[in-house]
Amino acid sequence: MAPDRPVPRLRWLIPALLALAWLAIGAFAGPFAGKLSEVASNDGSAFLPSTAESTEVNELRAAFDETDATPAIIVAERPGGLTEADLAYLETASAALADFEFNAGPPIPPQPSAETPPEAAQLIVLIDAEDDAAAVEEIRTLLDTDRPEGLEVLVTGQAALGADLGEAFAGVDGLLLLVAAAVVAVILVLVYRSPLLPLLVLLSCGFALAAASAAVYVLADAGAIDLNGQSQGILFILVFGAATDYALLLVARFREELISGADRFAAVRKALRATIEPIAASAGTVILGVLCLLFSQLESNRGLGPVAAIGIGAAFLAAVTFLPAVLALFGRAAFWPRRTAAGKGAGRSRLWSSVAGLVARRPRVVWMTTAAGLVIAAAFMVQLKADGTAQTDVFLTEVDSVAGQEVLAEHFPAGSGAPAVIIANADALDAVLAAAEVDGVAEVAPKTDASGQVVEAEGLVEIDAVLEDAPDSDAAMSTVERLRDTVHAVDGADAKVGGPTAIQLDTLETSERDRAVIIPIVLAVILGVLMLLLRSILAPLLLTATVVLSFGATMGVSALVFNHLFGFPGADPTVVLFGFVFLVALGIDYNIFLMTRVREESARLGTRAGTLRGLVATGGVITSAGVVLAATFSALAVLPILFLAQIAFVVAFGVLLDTVIVRSLLVPALTFDLGRAVWWPSRLSRVRPLSRK
Repeated sequence: MAPDRPVPRLRWLIPALLALAWLAIGAFAGPFAGKLSEVASNDGSAFLPSTAESTEVNELRAAFDETDATPAIIVAERPGGLTEADLAYLETASAALADFEFNAGPPIPPQPSAETPPEAAQLIVLIDAEDDAAAVEEIRTLLDTDRPEGLEVLVTGQAALGADLGEAFAGVDGLLLLVAAAVVAVILVLVYRSPLLPLLVLLSCGFALAAASAAVYVLADAGAIDLNGQSQGILFILVFGAATDYALLLVARFREELISGADRFAAVRKALRATIEPIAASAGTVILGVLCLLFSQLESNRGLGPVAAIGIGAAFLAAVTFLPAVLALFGRAAFWPRRTAAGKGAGRSRLWSSVAGLVARRPRVVWMTTAAGLVIAAAFMVQLKADGTAQTDVFLTEVDSVAGQEVLAEHFPAGSGAPAVIIANADALDAVLAAAEVDGVAEVAPKTDASGQVVEAEGLVEIDAVLEDAPDSDAAMSTVERLRDTVHAVDGADAKVGGPTAIQLDTLETSERDRAVIIPIVLAVILGVLMLLLRSILAPLLLTATVVLSFGATMGVSALVFNHLFGFPGADPTVVLFGFVFLVALGIDYNIFLMTRVREESARLGTRAGTLRGLVATGGVITSAGVVLAATFSALAVLPILFLAQIAFVVAFGVLLDTVIVRSLLVPALTFDLGRAVWWPSRLSRVRPLSRK
């Protein structure tokens, strides 16, 4: 075919203006992706609902102390016994730390362990600083000065754990972005076999991320939404994955139109007209799905909902404005060196023709076999240990705060420096003290002033209960549950138990409640969207069932991999919740891509022939989209955080299972077997096709 002919000015002016507008958005908003960490918070206590008992305790404690101090525990260990030089070093360090500006008060002097001779000592510093991480870094720098040879000195406690967690998330806006972009670029080059088209798609992803980052930054800075490191990482991955998926669908249809003989402008119009509905439905479904997280009582989950929705919205806008504009401007040149002349390269895929042939020959065997395999895999879901993990288990690499906690637990009551906090009426002090002496509590004492008098504030007293076990352990949470049972039973005390362990316990219980409430809401929302899109009841019910079955199989395989291959200590309940939201919402994406094309073809050819034509037409695109999305979510594993590594595996494996098995075999075979009845009760289930070619 001859090169595209000259066209009226407006036909290229509008695409050029759209491209320039996105370039301006990218230039202005691009820096915000690197600034999101400035408005992110990883403080777990800030995410609990106001009705949580530990939240109420935090509010009541303000009457006793105007500062918001966080403990940093310095633990020193020398096997065989501390020397005089070691103890002198710790005394010097304590004196130096007393002059630091971030102190909430004088450090608690070094306390040797109970062994004879003592092999360890602990020194507690209460940090009152806007940036706990910077304060912990100063402490660690000080402790490296003149340290006796052979003495191991580590900083742990809540402040150090928070600092190490922040350090682990430091790669979100650097390493994660680089890995995600590189992975997408490699896959796109393999898919398109073109140097220019992957660049255009990556530009679309980059502009979408810039726009989303700017919007999230403004909202988080204004306090309208809560942002943490996990949400930030998921935002980056979602934008890259979704924008690439939408681009694959649009570009594939654009190439079809070019091959059919349309000029580049007509091809863009036809491609956009044909794909705007499934892309919009896909984006809308994911947006509605993630917004269901607003029903969560955990602010961290609630914050992810609008953050992810903004990311998907930006990906959609870039895919249906910027990408069509640059495709119109570049035309066939975008695919170079692949041929897109009329009639060239339009052959049907042998692979997907073979798959369609298998579905046509043995549809019932195909769907029953694949469904049975998924059911067997889903049966292993009961082995998933999703009842929470210790805070020290969230790290996949060695960090000082975790090593320090282990040393502390070996030589002292492990809850030293992070006690459970009881707030009670002052006139019930003695009864509460007696009730607080439960199994797992090493020491109970009320807060006193310099003269040793019990401090009262507004008729209340504050009591510290030092736990025998590490404050983030399951044993410590069990102790807090016992503690709550006994002090709640004290008449007239109105006692409440808070502190770091109680915060973790309340977070776990709230997460389990969220999972039970949000999952049914997500299913109802997605089922409603499918019914509106497909104008059917039976097809949406079947499609939703396949997605749920795929999710169950994914979690079953994940349980086996986590327990026996990776040896993970467990999982947080939010892994199941987030996995469900993303897999169901994104799995429905591929259902939409497939079934909207099947519906289009069924109106002309009949449901069975339309199913096979739709499968062949979309099989390569959907599989490529699944590979891209799986690869981008896998990039989350570069951050050394247990939760993100688990989400990376769950979503990556689930998406591949969905695209390779569910969308390629189970759904087409079911649709083919049912025939036009699948569209019941819509008109398509009753009318004959316009053509049987």
